Amino acid sequence: MDGDRIHIDADIGRASTLPAAVYRDPGWFERQKERVFAPAWHFIGHSTRLGEPGASIPFTLLEGCLDEPLLLTRDGDAIHCVSNVCTHRGNLVCEEAATLRHLRCRYHGRRFALDGRFTSMPEFDGVEGFPSGADDLARLPLERWGPFLFTSLAPAVPFSEWIEPMRSRLGWLPVDALAFDPATSRDYELDANWALYCDNYLEEFHIPYVHGQSLTGLDYGAYRTETFAWSNLQLGVATGGDAVFSPPAGHPDHGQPVGAYYWWLFPGLMFNFYPWGLSVNVVEPRSHAKTRVRFLSYVWDPAKRDAGVGSDLHRVEMEDEAIVLAVGRGMRSRLYDRGRYSPRREVGTHHFHRLLAATM
Repeated sequence: MDGDRIHIDADIGRASTLPAAVYRDPGWFERQKERVFAPAWHFIGHSTRLGEPGASIPFTLLEGCLDEPLLLTRDGDAIHCVSNVCTHRGNLVCEEAATLRHLRCRYHGRRFALDGRFTSMPEFDGVEGFPSGADDLARLPLERWGPFLFTSLAPAVPFSEWIEPMRSRLGWLPVDALAFDPATSRDYELDANWALYCDNYLEEFHIPYVHGQSLTGLDYGAYRTETFAWSNLQLGVATGGDAVFSPPAGHPDHGQPVGAYYWWLFPGLMFNFYPWGLSVNVVEPRSHAKTRVRFLSYVWDPAKRDAGVGSDLHRVEMEDEAIVLAVGRGMRSRLYDRGRYSPRREVGTHHFHRLLAATM
């Protein structure tokens, strides 16, 4: 790696961007796995995934990056997130979604309760100090905002601190009414570094150039970014029309024709609120040069799907991907290293770079 530390000046007027090596050097990606993603909070879906008692759903946390085998279970009304690795010899405990009364490793028969507690093991008579707490499946923190679930392997920041700015600003929205829409949810695969995707999402500057036709409903002059400790908000003020929010009296945005709230949470989670509902973008690094972006749609008002700035998200995504891929090619140049920021239009990207540099 080109040096061990990166400095991003707190003054955006003096600061330079991340070095190109961060985007192209596999060594930086390896560092990010343990310092950025392992201690981060991760979106793991809607609580209705576990629809009935006994539901057990294995999943891999950040495939291609953390590759951590985990398991969601529902024990009565309680939902748990535990390690999916047996504490005896490391076999996967649950290999496909099922409805179970208990968890049983098929390798040697070790059993666990649905909350991960060890319950029994054959042929272990005479083993000293057995069982102990180490024989339970590791339990991960499981947090909720509305119907959505989040977990972390070893959180560096309390969940309440991470989520609070979005929760307090948008708590008036009917998030509990959101229903998953598989027909408009899809995955996108990019041959580009994950941070380039975040860079592009977080800056306002490209909107009139890249989305000149697709986002004409945004008032570029009124568009602005607000930053918080671990997140930032792009307030998409609309040029007019009926497809806007109506924040209640006393709300910071009351009286403004807000067409979209674009909320980013470190390191790579986007909650995009439109009058019809929510598009969640989950940025999943697969390697230093490959990224999967999951677009997950949740709807509370289907009648508004075809109106406003959230009506053609696939077109907007294709425009964004084209520019991200072009920048990815540019980052491999021997003649480019670092750029500068627009103090008016790249506040979000500067904020992201400072957080990334500090955690790396």
